[in-house]
Amino acid sequence: MDARTLQVGISIVPYADSLDRSRELVRVADEGGLALVGIQDHPYQRQFFDTWSLIPTLLAETKRISFFTDVANLPLRPPAVMAKAAASLDVLSGGRFELGLGAGGLPDVIANFGGPRRSPGEAVEALDEAIDVIRLLWSGERSVSFEGKYYRLDDARPGPRPAHPIGIWVGAFKPRMLRLVGRKADGWLPSLGVLTREELRAGNAQIDAAAEKAGRDPDSIRRVLNLQGVIGEQPVPPRSELRVGYLAGEPLSGPADWWVETLAGFVDDGFDTIVFWPVDPSPDQVELLIGEVVPLLPDEIPDRGENAPN
Repeated sequence: MDARTLQVGISIVPYADSLDRSRELVRVADEGGLALVGIQDHPYQRQFFDTWSLIPTLLAETKRISFFTDVANLPLRPPAVMAKAAASLDVLSGGRFELGLGAGGLPDVIANFGGPRRSPGEAVEALDEAIDVIRLLWSGERSVSFEGKYYRLDDARPGPRPAHPIGIWVGAFKPRMLRLVGRKADGWLPSLGVLTREELRAGNAQIDAAAEKAGRDPDSIRRVLNLQGVIGEQPVPPRSELRVGYLAGEPLSGPADWWVETLAGFVDDGFDTIVFWPVDPSPDQVELLIGEVVPLLPDEIPDRGENAPN
């Protein structure tokens, strides 16, 4: 398979009191040629806008950049309705939406907000079914049905069809979820800090093995890495001052050339999409990423066979 093209984006936190700043970060990313903007989805977080309301607002204000949920909270969003919303956003934006999807990592908080309380095993099973439901709703068929343990469709009418093949990128960290990514998903969406670099490499290998066992090409599965940090010589602000939503481990920090070397290492590990979460959410950080880091990164990623561990 031919080498894949590296994509770089940013993630923003949907704080309701920082809309102007979020708009400015997205504007700089769009005008600077970045590929993606991710927005985390925590409906129970009182300080956040609803992600599925913020994304269409920002899509309407941009011209070329794509958006994705980083990741959508499945227990609080029925998959058939989410599929309809995703397809609608994709059509309305001219093909600029991807679906990051998660099983729901805070079961107590989700239950307190009115969602189902699921064990880890039940959450994986529900996510497995949800992927099937979503794809049926994107199929263009006149009528679809599905009978599962968690979700059911009975003569449901799909439409509209997405403007492009929307990727379902799954936030996965443990072996059963990683195997699900290899069997069924279009992409893997982990976060550095939740997993170490060694665990990320191992996760890629597990996904490759599961994909091959399922008769899939591992290269067909996008590898999207979230990482938080600050570009430049300034120290990372104290944790109490950070406004990054849900912090995954200790943020990275270093000058632009250090970031080039560090991100190139993750590309060598097989990640084809890098999503930078600026812990200092300022336009200057996005401009540094665009002007001093991205131009020095490799354009292409070799296929998975060349990245396989010895």
